[in-house]
Amino acid sequence: MRNNDSRTLQLDALNERRSQVVACLKKGMTQKAAAELCGMSQGTVVEINKLYKTGGLKAVLVVKNGRPKGTGRTLTSEQEKDAQKLIADKTPDQIKLPYALWNRQAVSEMIQRRYDRKLSVRAVGNYLKRWGYTPQKPLHKAYEQRPEAVCQWVDVEYPLIKNMAQNEGAEILWCDETGLRSDDVRGRSYAPKGITPSIRVNQARHGCSVISTVTNKGSMRWMVFSGALNAKVLTTFLGRLLKDEGRKCYVILDNLRVHHSKKVAEWVDKRSDQIRLFFLPSYSPELNPVELANASLKHAVTTHAPARKKGQMEKVAKSHLRHLQRTPKKVKAFFQKESVKYAQ
Repeated sequence: MRNNDSRTLQLDALNERRSQVVACLKKGMTQKAAAELCGMSQGTVVEINKLYKTGGLKAVLVVKNGRPKGTGRTLTSEQEKDAQKLIADKTPDQIKLPYALWNRQAVSEMIQRRYDRKLSVRAVGNYLKRWGYTPQKPLHKAYEQRPEAVCQWVDVEYPLIKNMAQNEGAEILWCDETGLRSDDVRGRSYAPKGITPSIRVNQARHGCSVISTVTNKGSMRWMVFSGALNAKVLTTFLGRLLKDEGRKCYVILDNLRVHHSKKVAEWVDKRSDQIRLFFLPSYSPELNPVELANASLKHAVTTHAPARKKGQMEKVAKSHLRHLQRTPKKVKAFFQKESVKYAQ
């Protein structure tokens, strides 16, 4: 005889016991004896017997409470698929919603406008969770960026450049420049709760600039210079590239005015058998892998104590650049980011 309270059993175990009651009764056992053997009250056995006689074994078995999966939802499955695609492909402002990001309120308003269904913010949160959508830090893109130009670059223009480089035995180098300042300190600092930490910076600000290239094979070239980039600095750096590479260079840059200057164009034309310049879509820095090298450099420089002298900052910058140059694995890792994987 079992003394277990059937109310504490898991659903599968409970149904197994109720099935055993039916089997005992079918063998001619009395209800009292079946109750003692199966560990149930005699009243429950009487109820099971009635259910079995009217609806068979299916009527005896207990079903899980609640709605079956997928029922009771406000949106149809087609509407859910459409909403998921819209959130993945568009920003709220592109469909004339007054939001920059897809928060729950933005999704709620989109659903009301598009499907004429009003959902609470909480219900929207449940849908997003069910879809596997999580809040993430967005990638910043310029408002002026043209998505069709980005697609054209990734799907058509760059593959053509890659094929031409292979045919000519040329190296593809991704180029950009960045500026460093002595008063640019980033990161977080521990401090007692309620007290904001402060940073000591020199009143005399120092700065320097770096121009560099990276390749998907892990090589890096760089040059530190003072002031803003001009045609002379750029052509000096490009000349060094030609000397170091020893073969034709395909250099990819953004659309900074100096990159398109007459002096640079004339310099390149005179060396057309050694170098070609290509330009990314406007307002699309996220497509350039060397931007990740720039971010790595700024992080290295700004986490040090603020430079008191210009030479200190340049020393830290050069040290980090040499480190990257000696570790191709780290340079190749820049090409693993989703926005630049196409350049592998």
